[in-house]
Amino acid sequence: MIDILQSIIPPALFFSAPLIFTALGGVFSERSGVVNIGLEGLMVMGAFVGIVFNLTFADVFGSWTPWLSVLAAMIVSGVFSIVHAIASVSFRADQVVSGVAINFLALGIGVFLTKQWYDKGQTDMVTRPFYTTNIPILSDIPVIGSIFFKGVYLTSYIAIIVAIIAWYILYKTPFGLRLRAVGEHPMAADTNGINVYKMRYIAVIISGVLGGLGGSVFALTITLNFSHSTIVGQGFMALAAVIFGKWHPLGAMGAALFFGFAQSLSVISTGVPLLKDVPQVYLLIAPYVLTILALAGFIGRAEAPKANGEPYIKGSR
Repeated sequence: MIDILQSIIPPALFFSAPLIFTALGGVFSERSGVVNIGLEGLMVMGAFVGIVFNLTFADVFGSWTPWLSVLAAMIVSGVFSIVHAIASVSFRADQVVSGVAINFLALGIGVFLTKQWYDKGQTDMVTRPFYTTNIPILSDIPVIGSIFFKGVYLTSYIAIIVAIIAWYILYKTPFGLRLRAVGEHPMAADTNGINVYKMRYIAVIISGVLGGLGGSVFALTITLNFSHSTIVGQGFMALAAVIFGKWHPLGAMGAALFFGFAQSLSVISTGVPLLKDVPQVYLLIAPYVLTILALAGFIGRAEAPKANGEPYIKGSR
């Protein structure tokens, strides 16, 4: 049983980390009242920047390269998300249409620049990705240490820590209270002196930063290069985790862990007796099927922030 858990848990955490980061970004955006269908595009931009930065500066920064690549991806994706903020908050455009445009724009920019800079449809493989490691002290704990803390990516546990921090910010700080107020009743928040536009801009930019983090972590741990198919459905799966998790940071993390486990099935199947004889194609489609089933079962019970998707016009009633 311990051997089976050792083969299941690390890959599940490994696949979950990008979804957790991106889903948390979605929670911030949607809690402020801005629907962010563009999570997929933000992940694409993060993956592209992370890979290109890594390839460009691997010889300069050495072992720090993957961490600095992630930082660059967070900054660029945060700036890129301002496009969605301008369209949906300032110009009060349809937020779903704006998000879809972000998805197409990010992919178009990434593929075009890849072709221009590398003269082919994909980048080279990075030489400085993230590697698995044993977490000191914790990996020496009997039984639990070998299951949870040996051969894992640090990014997996950083994602869990960020989820806890996001919960604290949203539910235990004045900033989180203002942000949630803007998403529930923007006019009441405005009456109490809260700048609705400013809060929504900040929330969308946070979603861009976290989406870029998720995309770059995915690229630097799983695919190790960038192409048009690097991020395929990951952003939408993260959006599903937001809904499945009922727009709550810890709920979104739990949903992302569930979807990450579903994605890991095709990798761990050889080590799990019950999955050995299951055709590979079924394991590959499992995450998407489980995503649909999860939403079909819980979407009716999940209640979005009251003003989610509604543009706010100052002074309107």
